[in-house]
Amino acid sequence: MDAPTRSHLLDRIWIDPARCGGKPCIRGHRIWVSLVLDLLASGSTPEAILAVYPGIQLEDIQACLAYGSEISRERYVDIALESHS
Repeated sequence: MDAPTRSHLLDRIWIDPARCGGKPCIRGHRIWVSLVLDLLASGSTPEAILAVYPGIQLEDIQACLAYGSEISRERYVDIALESHS
Protein backbone atom coordinates (compact mmCIF):
# COMPACT_ATOMS: atom_id res chain seq x y z
CA MET A 1 0.00 0.00 0.00
CA ASP A 2 1.37 3.41 -0.98
CA ALA A 3 1.96 6.08 1.62
CA PRO A 4 -0.65 8.84 1.54
CA THR A 5 0.38 12.07 -0.16
CA ARG A 6 0.64 15.30 1.84
CA SER A 7 -2.38 16.63 -0.04
CA HIS A 8 -4.40 13.53 0.84
CA LEU A 9 -3.40 13.86 4.47
CA LEU A 10 -4.29 17.55 4.64
CA ASP A 11 -7.74 16.73 3.24
CA ARG A 12 -8.35 14.95 6.57
CA ILE A 13 -8.14 18.26 8.45
CA TRP A 14 -10.98 20.78 8.55
CA ILE A 15 -11.56 24.21 9.96
CA ASP A 16 -15.18 25.15 10.58
CA PRO A 17 -15.75 28.54 12.25
CA ALA A 18 -18.98 27.16 13.76
CA ARG A 19 -17.24 24.23 15.50
CA CYS A 20 -14.48 24.05 18.07
CA GLY A 21 -13.96 27.78 17.90
CA GLY A 22 -12.61 27.50 14.37
CA LYS A 23 -9.62 25.43 15.49
CA PRO A 24 -8.23 22.89 13.01
CA CYS A 25 -9.71 19.45 13.74
CA ILE A 26 -9.63 15.96 12.34
CA ARG A 27 -12.37 15.91 9.69
CA GLY A 28 -15.64 14.59 11.07
CA HIS A 29 -14.45 14.79 14.67
CA ARG A 30 -14.05 17.45 17.31
CA ILE A 31 -10.49 16.38 18.02
CA TRP A 32 -8.14 19.33 17.69
CA VAL A 33 -4.96 18.99 15.68
CA SER A 34 -3.16 20.74 18.54
CA LEU A 35 -4.37 18.07 20.99
CA VAL A 36 -2.89 15.29 18.88
CA LEU A 37 0.36 17.22 18.45
CA ASP A 38 0.53 17.88 22.20
CA LEU A 39 -0.01 14.19 22.94
CA LEU A 40 2.75 13.19 20.53
CA ALA A 41 5.07 15.85 21.93
CA SER A 42 4.51 14.55 25.45
CA GLY A 43 5.56 11.05 24.42
CA SER A 44 2.27 9.37 23.55
CA THR A 45 2.50 6.86 20.75
CA PRO A 46 0.10 6.82 17.82
CA GLU A 47 -1.20 3.49 19.13
CA ALA A 48 -1.99 5.05 22.53
CA ILE A 49 -3.81 7.94 20.87
CA LEU A 50 -5.84 5.54 18.72
CA ALA A 51 -6.79 3.59 21.87
CA VAL A 52 -8.11 6.75 23.55
CA TYR A 53 -9.82 8.06 20.38
CA PRO A 54 -11.00 4.89 18.60
CA GLY A 55 -12.93 6.82 15.94
CA ILE A 56 -9.78 8.10 14.27
CA GLN A 57 -7.18 6.34 12.12
CA LEU A 58 -3.41 6.40 11.86
CA GLU A 59 -3.74 8.59 8.76
CA ASP A 60 -5.54 11.19 10.91
CA ILE A 61 -2.52 11.36 13.22
CA GLN A 62 -0.23 11.64 10.20
CA ALA A 63 -2.51 14.42 8.92
CA CYS A 64 -2.05 16.32 12.18
CA LEU A 65 1.72 16.07 11.77
CA ALA A 66 1.49 17.22 8.16
CA TYR A 67 -0.69 20.16 9.17
CA GLY A 68 1.71 21.11 11.97
CA SER A 69 4.58 20.97 9.53
CA GLU A 70 2.76 23.20 7.05
CA ILE A 71 1.69 25.75 9.64
CA SER A 72 5.22 25.96 11.07
CA ARG A 73 6.38 27.30 7.73
CA GLU A 74 3.88 30.14 7.99
CA ARG A 75 4.21 31.28 11.60
CA TYR A 76 6.98 32.53 13.78
CA VAL A 77 7.12 30.92 17.18
CA ASP A 78 9.15 32.81 19.76
CA ILE A 79 11.39 30.30 21.49
CA ALA A 80 13.81 31.48 24.13
CA LEU A 81 17.41 30.85 23.24
CA GLU A 82 19.45 29.03 25.80
CA SER A 83 22.40 31.08 26.96
CA HIS A 84 25.68 29.29 27.29
CA SER A 85 27.82 30.73 30.05
